Parts: sequence; C-alpha cells; structure tokens
Amino acid sequence: MSEAGGGRGCGSVVPQRAPWSLVATTAALCLVTATSVWTAGAAPMSREEKQKLGNQVLEMFDHAYGNYMEHAYPADELMPLTCRGRVRGQEPSRGDVDDALGKFSLTLIDSLDTLVVLNKTKEFEDAVRKVLSDVNLDNDVVVSVFETNIRVLGGLLGGHSLAIMLREKGEHMQWYSDELLQMATQLGYKLLPAFNTTSGLPYPRINLKFGIRKPEARTGTETDTCTACAGTLILEFAALSRFTGAAVFEEYARKALDFLWEKRQRSSNLVGVTINIHTGDWVRKDSGVGAGIDSYYEYLLKAYVLLGDDSFLERFNTHYDAIMRYISQPPLLLDVHIHKPMLNARTWMDALLAFFPGLQVLKGDIRPAIETHEMLYQVIKKHNFLPEAFTTDFRVHWAQHPLRPEFAESTYFLYKATGDPYYLEVGKTLIENLNKYARVPCGFAAMKDVRTGSHEDRMDSFFLAEMFKYLYLLFADKEDIIFDIEDYIFTTEAHLLPLWLSTTNQSTSKKNTTSEYIELDDSNFDWTCPNTQILFPNDPLYAQSIREPLKNVVDKSCPRGIIRVREESFRSGAKPPLRARDFMATNPEHLEILKKMGAASSVDAEDGLRFMQEMIELSSQQQKEQQLPPRAVQIVSHPFFGRVVLTAGPAQFGLDLAKHKETRGFVASSTPYNGCSELTNPEAVMGKIALIQRGQCMFAEKARNIQNAGAIGGIVIDDNEGSSSDTAPLFQMAGDGKDTDDIRIPMLFLFSKEGSIILDALREYEAVEVLLSDKAKDRDPDMESEEQPFSESDSQNQSTEQLALGPREVGSVDQEPPGESSANAPPESAPAAAADEAAGVSPPEQNSDPLEHHEPTSLDGECTDLDNQLQEQSETEEDSNPNVSWGKKDQPIDSILADWSEDIEAFEMMEKDEL
Repeated sequence: MSEAGGGRGCGSVVPQRAPWSLVATTAALCLVTATSVWTAGAAPMSREEKQKLGNQVLEMFDHAYGNYMEHAYPADELMPLTCRGRVRGQEPSRGDVDDALGKFSLTLIDSLDTLVVLNKTKEFEDAVRKVLSDVNLDNDVVVSVFETNIRVLGGLLGGHSLAIMLREKGEHMQWYSDELLQMATQLGYKLLPAFNTTSGLPYPRINLKFGIRKPEARTGTETDTCTACAGTLILEFAALSRFTGAAVFEEYARKALDFLWEKRQRSSNLVGVTINIHTGDWVRKDSGVGAGIDSYYEYLLKAYVLLGDDSFLERFNTHYDAIMRYISQPPLLLDVHIHKPMLNARTWMDALLAFFPGLQVLKGDIRPAIETHEMLYQVIKKHNFLPEAFTTDFRVHWAQHPLRPEFAESTYFLYKATGDPYYLEVGKTLIENLNKYARVPCGFAAMKDVRTGSHEDRMDSFFLAEMFKYLYLLFADKEDIIFDIEDYIFTTEAHLLPLWLSTTNQSTSKKNTTSEYIELDDSNFDWTCPNTQILFPNDPLYAQSIREPLKNVVDKSCPRGIIRVREESFRSGAKPPLRARDFMATNPEHLEILKKMGAASSVDAEDGLRFMQEMIELSSQQQKEQQLPPRAVQIVSHPFFGRVVLTAGPAQFGLDLAKHKETRGFVASSTPYNGCSELTNPEAVMGKIALIQRGQCMFAEKARNIQNAGAIGGIVIDDNEGSSSDTAPLFQMAGDGKDTDDIRIPMLFLFSKEGSIILDALREYEAVEVLLSDKAKDRDPDMESEEQPFSESDSQNQSTEQLALGPREVGSVDQEPPGESSANAPPESAPAAAADEAAGVSPPEQNSDPLEHHEPTSLDGECTDLDNQLQEQSETEEDSNPNVSWGKKDQPIDSILADWSEDIEAFEMMEKDEL
C-alpha cells in the first residue's frame, strides 16, 4: 500500500481492488478514528469537563429510559406529559407517525445497543431477557416497513452484534445463544411479502400477522412509497443475510436499490421523493437531501463500506456530484425539480437534512459539511431547537421539534474528523437545551412549538436509540467505551453492525448485471481515505475560517428568494423575471408578461413555472398570517417549576398576550363550570385564573362572567373528551359578533387532553400556579432548588396512569416524511372557531400541524436586497432598451395554465406533503 501525505492508517490510499474487509474498515472509519489537529479557534476542553458532560448524558439517559420502563413498558413509547405508555389504538391516531408502533416494545428494542455503548451491561442483559420473554412479533397490526426495518430489525441486529461481542469477552451474556438473531430472522421473513411487486420496491406498510393484500391484512392497496422507504433496507437486510447465511434478504434489498438507480432522472442524476411501486413513475418530482430521500443516499455509501461492492460507491458518487451541482447552495441545501434541476422546488428546508454534514464527513468533503452544520447551529441558537422546517431566511416554517438526533449525529462526526473542541461546545449546548426546555418529570417531551416552548406528549424511540448514543460518544475517550466502536458502522437509526460482515456469507451476485450503468471514470471518484493533512492544509484555523462568515447568517440574512437560474443573465443585461409579490392584475405590462411566459423559450417557461410556485406559496403564507399564533400555558408551581408547557389556542378578544406582559396566577374551577351564568363562587376565582368548560354559551359570555367575578384570566377546556393539540388543528376562540372591548382579561383555549393535565394537578396539589404567555419563560432555578422529594406515602399513592408531576427516519421518514424518521401531518391553517359556541361545533378531528404561523424576521439595516437591485436594474434596462421583447407568440391564459397544470399540481402537493 502506498501512502498519501506521509500519513498512516487514515492517510493510507486504499487500492481500487483491495480486499474488501480492508476497504470497509479503512473507508468507513478513517474519519471516525481521526484525532486530527484541533483548530486553535476554540479552547480545548479539559478531560474533567468532558467526563462531567459524559456523566450528564448518562444521567439524562437514565431519566428517559427509567421512566419508559417504569411508566410505559411494555408499550411502544412513553408519553412523558401524562406519564403512561402509548399503545396503538388506545390513543387518538396521529396518522402515519403511528405506523412505527407495532405493539412490540419499540423503545426497548431501539435502546438495546445504546445500553452497551453507555457501559450499562447489566441493564443490557436485563433488557435482552425482557425482549426474549415479552415481545411478540406476530401482532395483528399494520406497520411501516421502513420504520420496522430501521428501528426493530436494526435494533435486534444491533443488540445481537453487541451481545456476541460481550459473550466473547467472557464477562457477560454467557447464557446468550443468538436468540435476538432468531427474532430478527422471524421479523425479516414477516417483512419479505412487502417486496411482492413487479418492480421489487416494497409496499410501504405490512400487517405483521397477515402480510399483504389479504382481507384481514387491511393493507396492500398502496401505490406509492418514498425513495428513502424503499432505499433504506440494504444494511439491515444484508446484515441479516450475512449473519444467517440466508441470501434472500440481501437479494430483495439489492433489487429495490437497483430499481431506484435505474429510475433516476438520467440528465440530472437525481431521484424524486415518492415513486409508484408498480410502474416506477415518479409521483413527486422534487429532489433534496431531507425528508423522503435522506437515508437512500446514506445507505448507498454505507453499503459500499459494509458490503465492499464498488457499484454502491459509483452510484453514491454520481448522486453526490448532482447534489453538489444542483441542491447545494452553501450553506443551504434546497430542493429542486429532477427534470429542471436549476429550478428550486421550495423555499424552505426540513430538519432531517441535518444528517447530511455527517455523511459528507464520511465522504471526506469537509468544507461544505462545516458550512451547513454551522448554519444549522445558528438556527438552533435562535430557537433552542431545530424547527421541523425553516425558510431560506431562517424563519420558522413548521414549528415542531420531536427531539430529532440528526444534528447531534453530524456534530459527533465533525468532531471526530476535525478534533476541533468547538464541536464539544456545540454538544454542550444541545445537552443544556434538552435539560432546560425538553426535560419533564417523566422523561423528555418533544417540542410542540419551538417559538412558544410548548410540549407535545411524545418521546420517540429514536431519541434513546440515537441522541444519547451520539452525545455520549462525543465526550467519551476511547477508554470510556468497553469495546472498539471503530469496528462497527452506524445504521440510519444508529444501530451498530460489525464490519467483519463484509467477508462473511457474501452474496453470489455482487453486482447488478441487468441494470444499465453509466460509464464512469475512476479518476472522478475518491477511492482513498481522506487524510487530515489534506483536509486541513497547514492551517490550524481552517475550520474556524469556514465557520466565521456564517456566525451571523441567521440574524443578519437577507430573505433569499428562489431566483437562481438566471443570475448570470441578469448581470449580462437580460430582463429579470416577474415576481409574484410584485404582480398587479391592473398592470397591463404584467398581464402581457404573464401571457408570454412559457411561450417563447425554455427560460421563459421556467420563469412562468417559478411565478406560479411563488403565487401558490404567497397565497398560502397570506392565509397563515391571518391567523393568530399559538399561546402557552406553563405550569410554574411545585413540583413543575415551568417544566410542563401546554399548547393553547388564542382568543380574538381580550388581552393580547403578544403585546402585554404575561399573566401569572393560581387556577380555580368556576361554578357553574360552563361559566354561562353569574358565578356562584366569586371568592374562589377572585384574583385567579378561572377554569371553564367549553359549551352551552358564547366564549365572550364566559369571559365576561369570570371577569365580573374578579378573575385575572381564563382557560376554556374543551368538552370533547379525548381531543388533543397533537391531532387537531389550532383552535381560536371567536367573539360573539358584538363589541368585545369590555373584555380586558386574557383568554386561552386548551383541548381536553391538555386541560386534564391541569385538572389532575389541581386535584393532586390543590394550589396550581400557571403562566399565560405568548412564549414559555425560562424555569426559575431558585424555585426549583426548593423542590422537596415525594414522601413515601405520596410515592405509594401514585399510579402509573397519573399525571407526570414535577419540575420530548423517514431519522427517519415514513412514506413522505419530517415521521421520522416518522411522519408528521402537514401544517394547515388554524380555523377560527364558529362564532356561535352554543351550536356546539367541535374542532375538526384530523391529523394536521396547527403551528404554521410565520414570525417576522428583522433584517440587518445594512443588508442588501437582491430583489430591489434587480428591480432597479430592470427599470434602467427597460428605459434604455424599449425594444426588449418577451416573446413573439401570443398564447391564451387558459392554454398557459393548462401547460402548467402538472407543475401546479406538484406545487400544491408540496404544500400538503408530510414530514
């Protein structure tokens, strides 16, 4: 072997036809093992502080895992606000998100190898015994093939990998006889019927007991799946084949990948988000590196690492070149159309793309990894967490944050590649934010809205499978881990598969011989492990120099439109296109431009397509901005101390919490509870925040009655039992059609589930103090320090069904994700409540995201607006060149719109797509 740059190990060049075990070990882990020069821009973190932070991660994991085992097991996931397990069918449906739940103790299986990484071998042994004795994989439930593969099959294989490692060490798991592998094999065979399609792409869902298409299966009629859903199977299925010798699993996963490769758009080498599993037609033709596609790219590169098949590397490099050519606009990563890759498909990014810097590290492309990671970190510093989606000018687009681990993953890989202590400080910030804003008595709660700080009653299994693993490894030294992490590769769910599988039970068909391949020149691809001397050429400030220009990118950025295609032509004198926000129906010139769009040239056609996209997005944004944003009800009394924040609907009357100081006070129930007549207990609500039940009269009437009784605020609790902000759109209380200026107190609305949290606390503690505000406030550390532990009798009186009392793929996507790796319902405008409350109209029961309001972003005064420059240039050019022609062929508007109908439908679908 020759060497590059005089380095050894990570600096060694891998021969193009070297033994694949060597390729796998070297190519996968050279960056992970690197302890390269750390940049002098950040002070080194002491060993003691790293140990302290590592111990803090251990304590956080214990808090999450312990509460799951105490209050939720054997349910799939913990509901940390209500301190109980989430059981499929017993809670209101959340749509595709629930397809990850199969009544197979999901969180326990997903956490198995995390226990070993965190050196909790005794707990691991106990957990394996519980899985073997309690978990049933033969349930009559329809589950996501994608989620079940990465979480359950991956979890079982990761657990098996570390179980045999511990057994070989001779200290633990001496009783283990490959039982987890046997369960994984059983599950693998249950998933195989999903591949019974002409294309080889799997159905997105399958019934664990009855399979596909049978009447009792209740599935098998789907026609579409996401690219990641079909392309994120090869690691787990190939590992199962290599462990067992049953080649069928690897063969099916390879066939699916081969089909996706064949169906790529040949001119751009990009793939779309969703594809028809029977015809292979692209259903959604936008392409990016986030939700719906993300782990497809990840698994191409990692399949090369684990399996030693160079065709996977060829495919990855081909896609990567297209990504960097069209999608990457440093530091942004913006979706484009696969047939028109110079045309952006949307003006926002989703949180799942945060994994991509980590993948770029594995690829060895460090500079763009640093840039994108830094941009994401600036967004996090602004909002405490990474919103599910944010715009190109860094406003919140979708406000939830289900405690996703992708950013922590990229932080870990960047630290291992650079050795820069800056990334330890980033990890420290993540730990602090989780403890400060997401920690609740029963675990960690997802953020319902990063702007208000309100919580959602969910703690997804990937939080334990990935977040704590990456954070612990970030601060751990080699001696802190009981095995060599460098002998394993991470799946997309951070499960560990041993690299020695590359030479075990190899498939007979190493390469697809039926697919058409592009003739590729090996010189275009990296066959070597990146050398840190090349990544950081004699410059200890290399990483810092890349980050520095991005320090203020969030707070001082100009809004970035979707103009990109013709920037060069603008500079060369061409007229800029008409923008939707500038269009005036009364302007004859604008109407003439609109007529010509699409008629003269491909450039004009793209202008027309862009204009229609902007019109749709502008209309959607205007509708959203007419709605009031959500409010927060924060429980601040003992033993909550502000740790529980509930999403509340605003009122279109009364004190506006966005303009006035928050209202704080103890709560009291009104008598009568509906608040529809003069209160008979005014002394109970005087100076307090009154709790009232919805129904039987107008909201404004309720407000006047409690105000007359001396209440300082009111919380209306929905009378529709089981309603929840998790599954219903944001609810706004309307007035009574009359002048409501006489109502001077704040009024908020809580759905039944959130309201019951306050009512249960009131029954348990009597004195419950809350804060009504537009955004949750930081917890009071002085008050929290006064918290007293529960007495023994108190503890005995608590049941696992009680309220959590005291101080939250496809990483995952499912079908069309930010699910998660699971899928969240699409944001919709929050409807105003019907004026006549007496009619008893209930909020619509549907899966949607209520938190779609955009907050304005103040721009730096010195920031130059590209659009203004272009407009001025346009006016100047028009005066100087009156003969500029926008087309020589007239075309009716109806005809133009008909030509654009396919693209308009695609844009509308994007507006409704699910993360």
